[in-house]
Amino acid sequence: MTASDTLPTTLGGPTLVQERRLVTSIPGPRSQQLLERKAAAVAAGVGHTAPIEAVAAGGGVIVDADGNSLIDLGSGIAVTTLGNAHPAVVEAVQAQVAQFTHTCFMVSPYESYVAVAEALNRVTPGDHVKKSALFNSGAEAVENAIKIARKATGKQAVVAFDHGYHGRTNLTMALTAKSMPYKSGFGPFAGEVYRAPMSYPYRDGLTGPEAAKKAISIIEKQVGADNLAAVIIEPIQGEGGFIVPAEGFLPAIVEWCRVNGVVFIADEIQTGFARTGEMFACDLFGVVPDLITTAKGIAGGLPLAAVTGRAEIMDAAHTGGLGGTYGGNPIACAAALAAIDAFENDGLIERAREVGTILTDRLTALQQSDPRIGDVRGHGGMIAAEFVDAETGEPDAALTAAVAKACIAEGVIVLTCGTYGNVIRFLPPLSIPDDLLHEGMDVVAAALAAA
Repeated sequence: MTASDTLPTTLGGPTLVQERRLVTSIPGPRSQQLLERKAAAVAAGVGHTAPIEAVAAGGGVIVDADGNSLIDLGSGIAVTTLGNAHPAVVEAVQAQVAQFTHTCFMVSPYESYVAVAEALNRVTPGDHVKKSALFNSGAEAVENAIKIARKATGKQAVVAFDHGYHGRTNLTMALTAKSMPYKSGFGPFAGEVYRAPMSYPYRDGLTGPEAAKKAISIIEKQVGADNLAAVIIEPIQGEGGFIVPAEGFLPAIVEWCRVNGVVFIADEIQTGFARTGEMFACDLFGVVPDLITTAKGIAGGLPLAAVTGRAEIMDAAHTGGLGGTYGGNPIACAAALAAIDAFENDGLIERAREVGTILTDRLTALQQSDPRIGDVRGHGGMIAAEFVDAETGEPDAALTAAVAKACIAEGVIVLTCGTYGNVIRFLPPLSIPDDLLHEGMDVVAAALAAA
């Protein structure tokens, strides 16, 4: 028996049949009606990946308004890691909604916000004294982490890394490396943001220490430690293409930060909460951040984010300097407490490793017979395939888009990413049954063969 045999696949009510089922083409007529309404009512800048009207989800499937059941290999971009509408989350949310929906924690505090902070202080890397502050979105958490680091150090400069993604607000766009679609035409951006090269083993051929030495040299020459408040990095980059740094890279960067009084911020918004087969990706590399940002999987699908870190750094901000009307909303906090309990006690870390083994084995088998798969990488339930021209090794975004489009047409939701648009990322909910995961990968293999 694997962990998948015991994970819930319900919506807190009727069990969804765990199958891929196509009763119409994608999109079906009812979904097409919603897309037409979307085009008329929603700003054109808000895109979508799967052209469906979702009406139910759970286990490893999303059901649309036309009765199609699609295999979900994206988890709403790593949000529904537990599985959609996890029963414990549903129960906690329903109880909280009946009690009260909002008071604003800065006006009338409530216990669940404090309990979420206590849980985050306990489960995040490091045994030092920590404190937390709650927000609404990943970008908001990143902005506040930078604010805190600047206030704590009295310095202004921030270093982010090539291929990094940190959000769509003004400051986080400046931190984000990729122009289209995230930055193009939206400037000018926040100042005092600099960029260093990321360890990208598939493309740079450097060891971790070599890549770190290169990055540190650029930081020292172009910024200077005396001016640098913080270094922010995703331990495994998300939108950049699930880039896993070479062994030794992150520890060397952390050590340099420690020696030079620079705050090391780990952006674990996509990698956090069992996604990589550890509670946090920092644990894979043996590093302890000064500050860590979390969101996405934190609350089972409800909007919540957090900054957690060393108490002396977190307390640098003056009273009233942190907060927000909806930050730490009680409904989201109730969901987070249920989700964190499940991450700690329901075998989800082990399940992520099982999912990672299945995905990696399937993709590496494909790679052996298809040189268009240049690299397979990742950890746990966060695995990617990088697609390239078989002769030149150059990124092949057109192939990647064709494979993803074909998968969705056949009832399997996959997401693309990467600076060059040539990576498919696999982020299935950990509640997905093994047979459904294998079926999804069968569709991916067929789409690649036909492309």
